[in-house]
Amino acid sequence: MSDISKRFNKILFIILTILNFLYASTAFSLTREEEINIRVYKEVSPSVVNITTTTLIRDFFSVYPTKGAGSGSIIDGRGYILTNYHVVEDATEITVTLSNGKKYKAKFIGADPENDIAIIKINAREKLKPLKLGDSSKLQVGQKVYAIGNPFGLNSTLTTGIISALGRPLTTESGRVIENVIQTDTPINPGNSGGPLINTDGEMIGINTAIFTPSGGNVGIGFAIPVNTAKELIPDLIKYGKVRRPWIGIVGIPLWKRLAEALRLPVSEGILVSEVVPNSPAYRAGIRGGKVPVEISGTVIYLGGDIILEINNKKIASMEDIKKALRHVKDGQKVDVKILRKDKIILTKIKVRLVS
Repeated sequence: MSDISKRFNKILFIILTILNFLYASTAFSLTREEEINIRVYKEVSPSVVNITTTTLIRDFFSVYPTKGAGSGSIIDGRGYILTNYHVVEDATEITVTLSNGKKYKAKFIGADPENDIAIIKINAREKLKPLKLGDSSKLQVGQKVYAIGNPFGLNSTLTTGIISALGRPLTTESGRVIENVIQTDTPINPGNSGGPLINTDGEMIGINTAIFTPSGGNVGIGFAIPVNTAKELIPDLIKYGKVRRPWIGIVGIPLWKRLAEALRLPVSEGILVSEVVPNSPAYRAGIRGGKVPVEISGTVIYLGGDIILEINNKKIASMEDIKKALRHVKDGQKVDVKILRKDKIILTKIKVRLVS
């Protein structure tokens, strides 16, 4: 072979090598979005667990066990796991499977059915990786999010989507209404319940809890409880097994127009105080209940008591309004209350207590 042919073959070899390298680099390079997806999955998946439960069902003839499944998030190195209440409700046995396949029996610690949140605990023989809890108050519609869970028993499954809406009310199968729920188009299927909804920083910003499914399948409308709701409840659930809520100690009747007219009241909106619990915060603040018993729809109420109009400058028209006005009040904190006593407006303060 001539020197010219050798040089030509050498140059050709170099060119082909460079072309192969460029092709390989192009073929196997990752987009920025793919890199984020992979990073989030690697960071978060070790903190997500599979939860299986056994529940005893009693019918007319016998008692038999039924199996259930869901997901959960490790939130503490001591083994505390956050999930949905409906995932572990009435379970006689709870088993947790870590991402590495190891299984542990779990203990039920506490729950808040009102917000469909529960805490369980395992005593692991290895170091656990808690999931970082984000701030759901900063979420925006259109923000990219991820769900990691165990749909249909398929462990550590990642799905992606966006936040579709914020502040949705969600009525659960038990009839409870959960406020300020996150709506997402991230695919959420049976087995995802209790698992985390995650932002691109790898932080939990919600707990996946339900899907809207008129056809029985996933139609791209899922719901997650904001993580800030869970963050408020977790300390009480771990310490007391229940959530302590603000209490003032009254039995109240929401006013409506016809009742106000019948009682010749100067207002048609507010809470008529029927009874005051002895030694309660309302009792100590001097709030007065009624003295005239009247039966309405089979229930005896007492007329003539104070009418609560406002709490902390928020108008009160229902008992739910009182709950909302007191939602973030701490134990022993005083709230401003405006009441109507006969024809006189009175401003007072009630020192709220937290009770479970």
